[in-house]
Amino acid sequence: MRLVVAGVALLLVAALGAWWFSRAPAAAAVTVQSAPLLRTLQFSARVATASRVDVGATVTGRVLQVLVAEGAAVGASDVLVQLEGAELQAALDQARASEQQAAARVAGLGSSGRQGAEAGVAQADSVLRAALSEGRRTQDLVAQGFLSPSKLDESQRAVTVAQAQLDAARAQRAANAGTDVAQAQAQLSLARAATQAAQARLAQATLRAPAAARVLTRTVEPGQIVQPGRALLTLALAGPLQLVATVDERYLQQLQPGQPADARADAYPEQRFAAQVLSIAPLVDAQRGAVEVKFSLAQAPPFLREDMTLSVSVETARRDAALVVPLAALRSEDGTAATLWLPREGRVEARKVRLGLRTLESAEVLQGLQAGEVVLVGPAPAPGARVRADFSLPLARKPAGEDGGAAITNAVGR
Repeated sequence: MRLVVAGVALLLVAALGAWWFSRAPAAAAVTVQSAPLLRTLQFSARVATASRVDVGATVTGRVLQVLVAEGAAVGASDVLVQLEGAELQAALDQARASEQQAAARVAGLGSSGRQGAEAGVAQADSVLRAALSEGRRTQDLVAQGFLSPSKLDESQRAVTVAQAQLDAARAQRAANAGTDVAQAQAQLSLARAATQAAQARLAQATLRAPAAARVLTRTVEPGQIVQPGRALLTLALAGPLQLVATVDERYLQQLQPGQPADARADAYPEQRFAAQVLSIAPLVDAQRGAVEVKFSLAQAPPFLREDMTLSVSVETARRDAALVVPLAALRSEDGTAATLWLPREGRVEARKVRLGLRTLESAEVLQGLQAGEVVLVGPAPAPGARVRADFSLPLARKPAGEDGGAAITNAVGR
């Protein structure tokens, strides 16, 4: 009996071993179902106003007063910095005095010179009238025979001489008005221009806000000597806050204005707020291979500050219902075409499918697969080999490598 029992046991062990070794290998598998699919881009951004300006002096001078501090709100034309202006004021007073002197000369020429010229013209005119009257009387007397015809010739010569004198007086009047007065008026124009230039230089000693703004930085103190070209204050002009990010150019195809985004400050990670893609720069930074993207805020949280660092997640695509497979199920890819392995009647079958939207972990299948079918995920026998779908095995994750979706978080930054 012992020998019989031992023999039966050996037969059972051999049969169990044969069954075990002939059993089809198991591979992790999932059933394809329709599910929502969302693709996002995640990167860092900073807070910025729509316009930021540097305020500096346009003249060299010593700072007399600095009337604002960092963080102060200023209105348009508010005085920010006052430079010493005693020398500039003296130059303005001198220019005004020169202008008054030139104006007085123009006025003098306009009165005395004009009066003398007018008197000369009046005198010549009276002489001409007398000559004409004498000529008419002489002509009558010659006609009556009281005077010889030679007297008529003399009276006509007198009229001609008087007319010439009148023309000369008028020419002299015109010459005086056109030369001396014109020169005086030119000098007056120069003096007025010098006064305006002196006024402009004096105004440059007062630095004013170009518009309503907030002071971001202040690098000037009273007593300093400042020169043109150096920024003394940085102002953020009043306006809505924006988020500015630098995005790798590889992801331009996924971005477009109007896309919704979700943002949170690194300093306040629990307080999220909504944003929207406002614009995408038309130029790409050739050195970094990146493009600037700006976001608008529907309502800016009160804790936002200029240049604060934020994390932004942009919704670039959404499918309310899509056939989704894990990226680890993709065996080979060529553009939008890919190959999946499916268990069919106990053996591995390779099938071509067309892909759509991709995320970090999943891909949408547009053609070649039906809901309810089973696909193999991760390591599996080659097509044609026996296989057994095992839904209890953990699903493998496809390494990020150079995958476009998985590189989003690491490759896209400030």
